[in-house]
Amino acid sequence: MNHISNLHRVLSEKHFAVTAEIGPPKGSDKNIIIHKGEMLKGYADAYNITDNQTAVVRMSSLAGSTLLLKLGLDPIMQLTCRDRNRIALQSDILGASAIGIRNILLLTGDHQSMGNHPQTMGVYDIDSIQLIQIARNMRDEGIFQNGEEILRGKPDIFIGAVANPFSTPLEARIIRLEKKIEAGADFIQTQSVFNLNRFQEWVDTIRSLGLDKKVHILAGVTPLKSIKMMQRMRFHVPGVDIPDEIANRIENARDPKEEGYNIAIEILEELKKINGIHGVHITALFWEDIIPKLVKEVNLYPRP
Repeated sequence: MNHISNLHRVLSEKHFAVTAEIGPPKGSDKNIIIHKGEMLKGYADAYNITDNQTAVVRMSSLAGSTLLLKLGLDPIMQLTCRDRNRIALQSDILGASAIGIRNILLLTGDHQSMGNHPQTMGVYDIDSIQLIQIARNMRDEGIFQNGEEILRGKPDIFIGAVANPFSTPLEARIIRLEKKIEAGADFIQTQSVFNLNRFQEWVDTIRSLGLDKKVHILAGVTPLKSIKMMQRMRFHVPGVDIPDEIANRIENARDPKEEGYNIAIEILEELKKINGIHGVHITALFWEDIIPKLVKEVNLYPRP
C-alpha cells in the first residue's frame, strides 16, 4: 500500500499513533521550531504546527511545517478559515503539497476577538466542513471549488479535522463529526480529554454508529503545568471540561506541575484501553520538553 505520509502509514498499519503539537514563536526565529523538532524527533509520528492559535499572531504554519520537513519529520500543517478566503485556502493546499507537506488539519479557527488583534475582521468565507470537502475534491477529483480542473498535479494530502466531545448537546457534536467524515476527513484530533467518563460516552456513541471504522480518532491530551494554566483552560477555553476532581488535585498539590504530569500519565493509560481510539494527540502548550518523558513512561516509545 502506498502511504501518503508517515502518520498515514502508522494508522493504516493499525499502530496506536502519537502526534504532538509544536507551538510556533511570536517571531521569525526559525531556531525555535528547529530546537523543538530536534527535541521531539522520534517521540511522535507526526507534528502539528498551529495556525495562529487562539487568533494570536505567530510564525505561519506553512513555514513551521517546512522547517520540520527539513529535519526529516512529518508535519501536520494546520489551516484555518478565519484568516483566508477560499482562493487563499486552496492556494495554500497546493503549495503545501508541492513542497512535500502531506498532512493538513483543517479548522474553522478561533474567533479573532480571542486574540491579540481583536479589531481584526475575520474572513470565514467558508467553514471547516466546506474546506474538508474542497480539499477532498482537489485530491480525489482534481477539481477546484468552482469546478475547474486542476491542470498540473493534484494535491497528495492526508486530511485531518477536529472534534470536541465535551460541547453540548452531544447529539449535535456527533452530527458535526459525521458531516466532517462525509466531507472527507481521514483523521480526527479531539479536544483535550480530562473528563474520561464524558469522553467514553462520546466514544460509545460514535462506535454504535460505526464512525470509528470510517475515520482515525486521536484523543487529545494536555499536561497541566500550573494552577493558572488549569484555571485558564477550565474557565476561558471553550469546550474544555476539567472535572472538580482534576481541578482539586492541581489546586491542592504540593507541586502542581508534577501533579499535572501524573494526571496526564493516568489519562494516557486510560485512553490506550478505549476501543475505537486510534492514537493520542499531545498538546503540551509550550511545555514540549515534557513530551518525550510522557511517551516513554506510557510505553509508546519507540515509535513504529
